[in-house]
Amino acid sequence: MARKTTSTTTKVKSATKAKPTVAESAPAPIVKQRKPVFRIGTWVAVLLLIAVVEFAIYFNREKGKIGNADATPVSVPVAIFNAEDGTVSSIEIKPADGETVKVARDAKNVWMLELPSKAEADQGLAEAAAAQVSALQVLSPIDADPEIFGLKNPAFTITIGFAGGTTHTLEVGDATPTKSGFYVRLDKGKMMVTDLSGIEALLQLVSAPPYLNTPTPTALPPTPTPVPTAEASSTPVP
Repeated sequence: MARKTTSTTTKVKSATKAKPTVAESAPAPIVKQRKPVFRIGTWVAVLLLIAVVEFAIYFNREKGKIGNADATPVSVPVAIFNAEDGTVSSIEIKPADGETVKVARDAKNVWMLELPSKAEADQGLAEAAAAQVSALQVLSPIDADPEIFGLKNPAFTITIGFAGGTTHTLEVGDATPTKSGFYVRLDKGKMMVTDLSGIEALLQLVSAPPYLNTPTPTALPPTPTPVPTAEASSTPVP
């Protein structure tokens, strides 16, 4: 009985030794080192592209807010010029390019043209321009860089004198994107949007000054005809 047990144990050990293990029979897998899909330069380019896109979106959003400044009117439009200043006594419009036009009331309260030349003004046209000045309203206030609205170098500078003795300047910049008003600046300070029709009516004074009678150009004196002298007219004797 003892011998059988030993023999059986030996057979089991031999079978165990003969059976190969998984680790011994299968070769170790070769791990390949993968190259990165995106290199560092590619990631830098992607980040720069994202930054550019975000800046463009921000810039367009801010520009849209500025461009739509006239889309948010004040609740109750108010006049640009106070009634306490009195009636309009003079209007001077100076364009960036071109001749300055000025009309003013004289001592008899008659409108006279002072620039570009002195002459009596058409009373109806001059009074209509003064009424337009008094009717100008603030459609929307603005708070931004004046250069954005064409007010750093305004196209027109309107100087208005009042009977009370005060004088105000109104710089005219660009028209609004919706063409419903003009960007203006009062006395180098407050910027606002005012109505288009009122400013255009005033600017017409530049292209067509309100002369009572259109001045005719002074005729030039006739050029004297040279009179031949006796020497020039004499015929030489052979």
